[in-house]
Amino acid sequence: MRILFITSTRIGDAVLSTGLLDHLLRAHPGAQVTVACGHVAEGVFTRMPGLERIIPVTKRPWSLHWLDLWRKVAFRRWDLVVDLRGSAIAWLLWTRRRAVMRGGRRAGHRLQHIADALGVKPPPHPVAWFDAADEARAAELLPGGPWLVLGPTSNWHLKTWPADRFVTLADRLTAADGPLPQARIAILGGPGEQERRSAASVLNALPGAVDLVGRLSLPEVAAALARAGLYVGNDSGLMHIAAATGVPTLGLFGPTPASEYGPVGPRAEAVLADGPPATTPMDRLSVDSVVEAATHLLAPVSAPGVAA
Repeated sequence: MRILFITSTRIGDAVLSTGLLDHLLRAHPGAQVTVACGHVAEGVFTRMPGLERIIPVTKRPWSLHWLDLWRKVAFRRWDLVVDLRGSAIAWLLWTRRRAVMRGGRRAGHRLQHIADALGVKPPPHPVAWFDAADEARAAELLPGGPWLVLGPTSNWHLKTWPADRFVTLADRLTAADGPLPQARIAILGGPGEQERRSAASVLNALPGAVDLVGRLSLPEVAAALARAGLYVGNDSGLMHIAAATGVPTLGLFGPTPASEYGPVGPRAEAVLADGPPATTPMDRLSVDSVVEAATHLLAPVSAPGVAA
């Protein structure tokens, strides 16, 4: 079976789409998948089983990127085309079946919107793909544990929690009486000077922290996050990768909607700034609120019928 899977140019949305892709791989063993996504999101899929090809999509004026993509996929017969970009391309290809996600903003989590394209209920959780080499690299950089991993960067300054609060949070979480006592600290961020500048204040204030900003590929990021005892970070692609690995994850939200983009995973929660959702500045999110959420998230889970 040949599947064309057209997904996001952004890392966060691409990660959210991995749940549906994993569902398809389980439903169709042996399927060969071509993924069309943005350049920055390629690493989300490079370790995916059944991957035949990744086609990077670069946005062009007048939507000419869709013509570029069509030229690369039009002369092949597909069994299924999934278009999560809501474009017209799925209707211009020879395929036995097509599924197109409706565009535009609407109520509900993005994960549900993605699953609705194929009528999958409940929506499958995102997954993170990495291999043994990625695990070895992560173990080299983050030996032992426990590890508190912080993601103090984002692609928009208004959704970035103040750096001094990340520093205070790290001190409180790793204190002897904190929820992650004596944990070692690592700082994650993406490539590029903007990410480096955004993380600089936190790195300078935590000189013992391991600096992973811009040093890892996305599969290596996933492997590193899988070693975390706790991840805390702004609304970003890193937050979604952390949640997808299954580690305890806290996503910090202010002016962006957690109801639509909150982290999804077995142990993932959004912590919201104190005010109207999706409109409140990040400086309205207190350290106390994040510490309380971390303490709750890391509390031991009692067995059924056993008191905590």
